[in-house]
Amino acid sequence: MNIHDVAKKSGLSVVTVSRVLNNSPSVREGNRQKVLRAIEELNYQPNSAARSLVRGKTGVIGMSITNFNDSFYDRVIRVVNRKLAEQGYFLALSIAENDDDGVNFLFQKDRVDGIILLSPLEEKEYVEELKRKNIPVVLLDNQFEHEDVPSVVVDNYQGGYEATRHLISLGHTQIAYIGGPSEFLSVTERKRGYVQALDEAGLTPFGTEYCGFTVSSGYEVAKRWVREDKLPTAIFSGDDFIALGVVQALREEGILVPQDISVVGFDDQQFVGEFYPRLTTVRQPEAQMGNIGVDLLLKLINGEVMPPAVTKLAPQLLIRESTASVRLT
Repeated sequence: MNIHDVAKKSGLSVVTVSRVLNNSPSVREGNRQKVLRAIEELNYQPNSAARSLVRGKTGVIGMSITNFNDSFYDRVIRVVNRKLAEQGYFLALSIAENDDDGVNFLFQKDRVDGIILLSPLEEKEYVEELKRKNIPVVLLDNQFEHEDVPSVVVDNYQGGYEATRHLISLGHTQIAYIGGPSEFLSVTERKRGYVQALDEAGLTPFGTEYCGFTVSSGYEVAKRWVREDKLPTAIFSGDDFIALGVVQALREEGILVPQDISVVGFDDQQFVGEFYPRLTTVRQPEAQMGNIGVDLLLKLINGEVMPPAVTKLAPQLLIRESTASVRLT
């Protein structure tokens, strides 16, 4: 079946059928219904490639991500995919976990109508390339501010502040911080919130460490603190994987969480509410991030002039079983 068959079945011209297929507002409603009935009766499937050529658009949005080993990324991707599908777009993913040469196969105008960068490792290089190729781009969970590029981030400072305030409210005065790699803006912002909360309470950091975003990294830091006899009464881990490693290391040493040491994570990974003790953590608003990111990108694609504003979203502290009042000795 082709467009000529639809035209013959509906009794209308090929031009009218084409206008209906492209959602043109100039078609009378009666004629539109005739075309739609003919399409349904013939089970006609328009050629998407041909329609893309006519419109000058691909109907595809690309998303570059670092990896899949994070349920926060997974939740953002699901929201973006659903939102784009509602708007008639397909989502194409590019995993840039080991993209050392900075080349991304999606960054071509004949492949995508726009790009969403989610926590990109090659952020500055990617932004420059996309601007050079005149491909609309929006940043999610980015590390830097860029001229002419809108972005959506979580208020990591507020998350770190609230996590630390929670520990202080439980009577803890010896509170340490373990963050991910220090080059990440989210890591430094979470630490900044931690320091600010301590400062307001007249306290000083018990100790700070930076490591990888992995269970093994948190495990090694906690084991070393045990060996050096430098354990605090509470630990704010700027990542759930790090926090789980800390809990495991303490458990092996016979140190109970939260009875002996309270532990807070960050991200609310999918599984942290299923282990014992269920982890107190800071949840990032992934639904808001995905929805706002798609809205911003579609406005850019439709030619709207968007300011390079940063949309900052508030995180949520989830209090579970890994934190408790300080044990008095």
